[in-house]
Amino acid sequence: MTPSEAEPRPSASRKLTSERRRRLTAGALLISLVVVVIDQGSKAWAEASLTGRERIPLVGELLGLQLAYNPGAAFSFGEGFTWVFALVAVAAAVTAIVFAFRVRRPGWAIVIGALGGAAASHAGDRLFRDPGFARGHVVDFIAYGNWFIGNIADIVIVVAVIAGVLLAIRNDRERENNT
Repeated sequence: MTPSEAEPRPSASRKLTSERRRRLTAGALLISLVVVVIDQGSKAWAEASLTGRERIPLVGELLGLQLAYNPGAAFSFGEGFTWVFALVAVAAAVTAIVFAFRVRRPGWAIVIGALGGAAASHAGDRLFRDPGFARGHVVDFIAYGNWFIGNIADIVIVVAVIAGVLLAIRNDRERENNT
């Protein structure tokens, strides 16, 4: 038996036509663009509407709005390495674009598009915001209790990672059932 005979052949419904691949890629890229527009738009609103010291409660002390500029990563970790975070964000956005052209399933197109958009939005902050190129601070404005302040891209990243884990688990189960 040759290796190609040992591999299960995809069913007709599982074959990926070039048209379907184009749609999946376009969908992933469109989702990325929508995430960037929403995240950057919400940051522009926050900068125009909020002050750094003022906190506007939304759900008591649990959730509120407060403008902050974050030079570091999550929880302001690594504040002295803003340029590294700029490189990581650019690399993540480029990687998402590469994967967008290889995506085979709608669920993964959504996850890749969401992660790519969030990474691109953060990269834009890091590259083009004050205090200067590759040293820019990310605009945060959603205050979670006294724990941290984040933004829309942060929410998208968390949700997309959870969705990606669930998709990976589902894919593993499908592979087990097909063997």
